[in-house]
Amino acid sequence: MTVEIAQDNSALARFPRKTTPAAALAALGIVYGDLGTSPLYTLQAVVGATGGHFSPEVALGSLSLIFWSLIITISVKYCLFVMRADNHGEGGILALMSMTGANWSNSQRILIVMGLFGAALIYGDGIITPAISVLSALEGLNVATDVFKPHIVSVAVAILFGLFAIQSRGTAQIARAFGPVMLLWFVIIAVLGAAGIARYPAVIAAIDPRYGIALLTGHGWSGIAVLGGVFLAMTGGEAMYADMGHIGRNPIRTSWYGIVLPALLLNYAGQVALLLGDPTMDGNPFFRLAPSWSIYPLVGLATVATVIASQAIITGSFSLTRQAMQLGWFPGVRIRQTSSEEYGQIYVPFVNWTMMVLTVTLTVSFGSSDRLAGAYGTAVSTTMLLTTALLYKVMRERWHWPAGAALTTTGMFLAVDFAFFAANLFKIQEGGWIPLTFGTLVFIVMVSWHFGFEAMRHRHTVLTETPEEFFRRLKQIGVPRVPGTAIFLTRLTTTTPFLIVEHVAQMRALYETVIALTVKFDDIPRVASRDRIELTKLTEGFWHITVHFGFVQVPDIPAALRQAKDCGCPIDLEGAIYFGSRDAVICSNRRSWLTRASLRLFTLMFRNSVRTVDLFNIPPGNFVEVGRQIEI
Repeated sequence: MTVEIAQDNSALARFPRKTTPAAALAALGIVYGDLGTSPLYTLQAVVGATGGHFSPEVALGSLSLIFWSLIITISVKYCLFVMRADNHGEGGILALMSMTGANWSNSQRILIVMGLFGAALIYGDGIITPAISVLSALEGLNVATDVFKPHIVSVAVAILFGLFAIQSRGTAQIARAFGPVMLLWFVIIAVLGAAGIARYPAVIAAIDPRYGIALLTGHGWSGIAVLGGVFLAMTGGEAMYADMGHIGRNPIRTSWYGIVLPALLLNYAGQVALLLGDPTMDGNPFFRLAPSWSIYPLVGLATVATVIASQAIITGSFSLTRQAMQLGWFPGVRIRQTSSEEYGQIYVPFVNWTMMVLTVTLTVSFGSSDRLAGAYGTAVSTTMLLTTALLYKVMRERWHWPAGAALTTTGMFLAVDFAFFAANLFKIQEGGWIPLTFGTLVFIVMVSWHFGFEAMRHRHTVLTETPEEFFRRLKQIGVPRVPGTAIFLTRLTTTTPFLIVEHVAQMRALYETVIALTVKFDDIPRVASRDRIELTKLTEGFWHITVHFGFVQVPDIPAALRQAKDCGCPIDLEGAIYFGSRDAVICSNRRSWLTRASLRLFTLMFRNSVRTVDLFNIPPGNFVEVGRQIEI
């Protein structure tokens, strides 16, 4: 029999997000750190891409490209279309991938590859964003004096080390100040930009898209190189979609159209106006906009803003790791919840310290933001291209758009995305290979983990018995039942787990109450409490429970079992013994060399992955691991 669970108001239930001033302010702090600090290095990278030949035509063309890129890609593509593709309120490329309905076993596997590779590249972006952001802020000191120039990298490393070190304490308290700081940041960069425009009002002519088109068509390869620098103005666009579950789409849109977009456009126009007035000017044009007396406070504010931008990509990487783990695409790593109220406040030590080592290494190796700009953008542009490709599938399958309308819309976005993707390919030799290589390695880890896990699942299925066969054998051999409750963790839902079969064979006895427990992570962000439990009584004293969680939820097995007990399952929660397997995986020599290489990588990861007791909040004193060897 199947027992229906009574409705319960879960703390993680999804409610509509209202657009309030507080929500819009929170969006500034959580979502727009990366986009908001792009003016620190974008124009400097564009000037560097021209080789010092920053003529009025190039200046107006660059500004025109920045203006229309922010309008088409961020204001239209992400705000109006991509953010509409929410998976029960949650965003991000993994959520978009799950909305396509594709899986690894059917002909649409390419969609899974797109989603996974796009997600993997976000890690590549994550190791560069903190380095280039903090360096570009501190380099503003060079505008005032050369005294600090030899120490910029050392100070940046100290700030980055401190940033990663505080992650274990959680960011709930710090996050409350993010919004007001970023609001102050956007107001100041808007004022600085307006002052620059006042010096050279003719810069407003860049609104005409013909200036951008002329730059791309009339300057050959240099125009393509400039486009690679222009793309830096859009880094952080994916964060709008990825952070939608934290804030809600409407507050994000309101903040963008009302505050962020106007401030960015004013500042970029002000910087170009300054360069038009003095083409030979050296130094970062962002800080040249400011009066000399304001350089030091502006550097301080810029540093805080870049720390906020870095914080966003770090916590985003934590959330992405948990999503990938729970969807079965990443090995188990230790995750710690740093807030009892916010599910998004988590800490993943392995990801944190790996990112810190790589970020600090990049900071020291490149030494300046203009050199790092060569490595920045390749991963983000690839992810944006893949997002558009997945969006077409969602338009057709979920929104039921006609093929013509879907092709026209995504075709326009793909044309822009592909232009930026192609421009960033020229950066590969300058360092763009770093995030691409790192993303590729993460992708290989994801695919190898999933492939090995499925091979293990198949092997487990072969070693099981049907419930009918198992119960018949119990009666035939007269297995005694002893008092107590045994909970066997299994991924199988239709057969008797091998762990139970082996337990009976070795112990010659079985507990009075036996529960086969399956934890399932659904392809939705959250599962309401009323839908948490599937409870089935197989025979007297034998139950099967499937516990459902969403891919952003923190699993709590004892809490779920309390629900099952309330619905009639006779569980002794205090004295229950949990049984789980700790398999030693052996790779078969009968497989091809490529398959063996993938499985050996899986074996290494599986051996070092976090234990079940740590993933599901199971009481350690009540948990028994059974070791065995499995050949796959």
